[in-house]
Amino acid sequence: MEILVQKFGGTSVSSAERRKLVANKILMAKQKGYNPVIVVSAMGRKGEPYATDTLLSLLEDKFKEQNLLSTDLLISCGEVISAVIMCNELTKLGINCIPLTGGQAGVITDDKFSSANLIKVNTDRLHSIISQGKVPVIAGFQGITEDGYVTTLGRGGSDVSASIIGVALNATSIEIYTDVDGIMTADPRIVPKASLIKEMSYSEVFQFADQGAKVIHPRAVELAMKANIPLVIKNTMSNSIGTVINNEEEYTSSNIITGITHLADRIQITVSLNDNSQNSNYYSLLNILANNEISIDLINVFPSQKIFTIDKGDLQSFNLVMNSFEIKYICIKDCSKIAIIGSRMRGIPGVMAKILNSLSKENIEILQTADSHNTIWCLVRSENTEKAINALHKEFNLG
Repeated sequence: MEILVQKFGGTSVSSAERRKLVANKILMAKQKGYNPVIVVSAMGRKGEPYATDTLLSLLEDKFKEQNLLSTDLLISCGEVISAVIMCNELTKLGINCIPLTGGQAGVITDDKFSSANLIKVNTDRLHSIISQGKVPVIAGFQGITEDGYVTTLGRGGSDVSASIIGVALNATSIEIYTDVDGIMTADPRIVPKASLIKEMSYSEVFQFADQGAKVIHPRAVELAMKANIPLVIKNTMSNSIGTVINNEEEYTSSNIITGITHLADRIQITVSLNDNSQNSNYYSLLNILANNEISIDLINVFPSQKIFTIDKGDLQSFNLVMNSFEIKYICIKDCSKIAIIGSRMRGIPGVMAKILNSLSKENIEILQTADSHNTIWCLVRSENTEKAINALHKEFNLG
């Protein structure tokens, strides 16, 4: 029988009622002929007893910073509790199951505690459990070093665990269950008529995640993409078909634009040659910023000026660096970078013109643009963000 990895997030296992829904999803997978392999997150979110942030709050900041090995052992407990409690729920339905820590499931990592990297997966125990007709229920977000210390994989690590296990077992697909129906064409809090994206490519998901849409951990996507295993984002609380993520070659949608997302709290920086004609540091600006770990994006370089954006949180550090090198600049605060994403736009003429015309009709000033093969970015003032996203969503008939 085919192996299906099903990962259930913290909100999915946060209450007895929701855990019953999870158990039924697993039962349905078995009834369809799959061998389900389950990965679970810690129950709930900050403030709830077993959530990762709640466990972290038990430690002093200094201890957490200086004792990552100990911290990893503590916060791995949340997922272990979830695994055992889910087995309790599955047993009520007559499903024979085995709870496992990440280490017991064979996930071997390096000793970079709090953000460990995978070394290998020993699948012997998992294959043995599956061959006995039992369901492994694995604590996500964690592994173990070769000398036996518990590690964690970083924020969103349960998504990564699901892909690690799915790839190691050559699963048919990896289902990521959460509290939304799938990936939407835009944030429904901004665009009430946003619709479900039924199918999209791995490369599009990378852009969604990178541009502010919290849909799935990028590392989980990368692992699945390399193994060409489809990912499916589904809702534990509904029977929505969800969003299937696969290779562009298998991506059947004909839509030019797949969806729209945005990054808020951007600041546009303009550095002019005229203002810095006597300062040789102007020509080394990008290197100076890189050496001082100032991240920039939406970069446009012209003979007479350099324009780019930084995150609002980096402004203080940026000011110190620029002042120390006596580089003059001007900035526009309170900006949003809107990303229009679609792998089918490549080679299609007129997409940028359509975007500019749409925003112009709404009297929205475009401060800057850039593009790649599957994304076009527009920088607008924050006050125009919602109006711009709604206008573009309507222009490309994404509702």
